[in-house]
Amino acid sequence: MTDNTEFKNRINLDALQKKTSELKQAIANVVIGQEEMLDQLMIALLTDGHVLIEGVPGIAKTLTAKLFAKSISADFSRIQFTPDLMPSDITGTSVFNLKTSEFEFRKGPIFGNIILIDEINRSPAKTQAALFEVMEERQITNDGTTFKVDEPFIVIATQNPIEQEGTYRLPEAQSDRFLFKIKVDYPKLEDEITILINSNKRADKKETDEVSVLISKSEIADFRKKIKTLYIDENLIKYIAQIIDKTRNNSDLFLGASPRASLNIMNAAKANAALNGRDFVIPDDIKYVCYPVLRHRIILSPEKEMEGISQEKIIKKIINGVEVPR
Repeated sequence: MTDNTEFKNRINLDALQKKTSELKQAIANVVIGQEEMLDQLMIALLTDGHVLIEGVPGIAKTLTAKLFAKSISADFSRIQFTPDLMPSDITGTSVFNLKTSEFEFRKGPIFGNIILIDEINRSPAKTQAALFEVMEERQITNDGTTFKVDEPFIVIATQNPIEQEGTYRLPEAQSDRFLFKIKVDYPKLEDEITILINSNKRADKKETDEVSVLISKSEIADFRKKIKTLYIDENLIKYIAQIIDKTRNNSDLFLGASPRASLNIMNAAKANAALNGRDFVIPDDIKYVCYPVLRHRIILSPEKEMEGISQEKIIKKIINGVEVPR
């Protein structure tokens, strides 16, 4: 017997799916073979989360961030982190105004909507710490005065995992402020051939010229409100908590994940469900987002690090060790 019952969402996700699909496709036409990175950027956009993109040079990390920003009706800032960069170069500084005989605050490049931080591990901890407040609280405090940043506000940071000379490891408190750590690998052979063909056809035309504004600030705000109303069963909430608890009581790990990780998994799972046309979360949504949420938050034990075990293997082991709710 065939069941002809048509499933209908309680929440209308048509506009959300249409816009995010258009945005993803527009970027995918230029950045070939990085579908997972684009999917996770869409989730970050819908959940108001920051993203750390890690990969070797030349695999379109910076280009993706530029295209992502251009497709959104928002202000874009690019900050190149270097060893001599000062915190005030990011946040802004007080300048004496001769006309008014008063100091006035001149905002730095962090006061934008989409902020690309290139090679975030190139600057020392003092400069990285300038991002702590704004990434978490969406504000900058200068001389006792607080300045709010406009919404949406997303930091997309890049770093090279191979080069160690002249780099500074991100403090745990800094890493924890990123929703996702996205690992980007080399494209497949067929994808690389397509990249070459497209580049040859493009000639003098810039890659960024192929993307136009597709989504507005008000649409992003509306989509984010809808994401928060998606249904997640209480058993799935317990499932998330159990996964996180396993990271804190694990002989393979020196440091487990914080409650912020639990919240990030729940919110990201809702966004993943919406991108797949559902107004409710299923276990597969949680499993999918666990990897980018946890890989930069857990620290391997010295023994496992010496063995060359990856964070992904430990995360998979933890997920497999927790019973999936029925």
